Amino acid sequence: MSSHPPATAPPPPAQLPEAIDALRRERNAVILAHYYQDDAIQDIADVIGDSLELARRAASTEADVIVFCGVHFMAETAKILNPGRIVVLPDLAAGCSLADACPAEEFAAFRARHSDHIVVSYINCSAAVKAQSDLICTSSNAVQLVQQLPKDRPILFAPDANLGRWVARQSGRELTLWPGSCIVHETFSEQALLELKLEHPEAEVIAHPECQQQLLDLADFIGSTSKLLQRAQTSEAPAFIVLTEPGILHQMQRRVPEKAFYPVPGSDGCSCNACPYMRLNTMEKLWRCLATLEPRIELDEDLRLRALAPIERMLAMSA
Repeated sequence: MSSHPPATAPPPPAQLPEAIDALRRERNAVILAHYYQDDAIQDIADVIGDSLELARRAASTEADVIVFCGVHFMAETAKILNPGRIVVLPDLAAGCSLADACPAEEFAAFRARHSDHIVVSYINCSAAVKAQSDLICTSSNAVQLVQQLPKDRPILFAPDANLGRWVARQSGRELTLWPGSCIVHETFSEQALLELKLEHPEAEVIAHPECQQQLLDLADFIGSTSKLLQRAQTSEAPAFIVLTEPGILHQMQRRVPEKAFYPVPGSDGCSCNACPYMRLNTMEKLWRCLATLEPRIELDEDLRLRALAPIERMLAMSA
């Protein structure tokens, strides 16, 4: 990996892709991007995926540097899996409302009140919450993992209550839920969805399980981000009304350009269903973090090891 001092000013916007690519090679870096990132970041990434796919790729990478274009808990997960590698996040302020809604100290008290429960935490949580968990899951594998747990043990599920209710219905298991939610999936307008269904009767409604129940009741298909993308490719429907962060529409349109996609607006008619944290990452910030190798994700080793165990359990159980 080169130790040349980086340039201090970014190149003009038109030259950013070429400059990022040059730095990626120089640093022996891999760029991981979530489906909710801006189109330009998705287009330059080495790997685009949902939380499960990105965790798998982070676990298996041989790069010296991991640039995580997503939010803080995702970059933390990459660092948990790669203590000896440099992990950078283009904007350290790219957090997550769901992770923020589950403070580690309050979660510890909640766990203490349910000490006989198996603790399953959605990957959208901090390393400090992961470290208190028995098993981590994603929306792709949550149902499958919960179904594998001992039938004689109660289960605590955190932090997304909407996802937890959906997992309980799909798995047939009763779950004790932490009362968290994602601001993106809480903002969709039921009225706007009904209007879109009337305007586009040929369209299939596909929804992420983090959505509220009344919206899921109107969906034709419910699944994780990657499963929604797969559904868009395999369904015979010519059009889709999409209930999740609109960044995924870029991949949907690329893979099936002949189909139409309609994002559902927010409850006040705005496009506020775009995640404000995901969109903090920009091409300029991506260039800068490759140039400076900052801001870095660092973790206390004891915390990292405690958080690693439930992630490794997830990867083994969902292999």
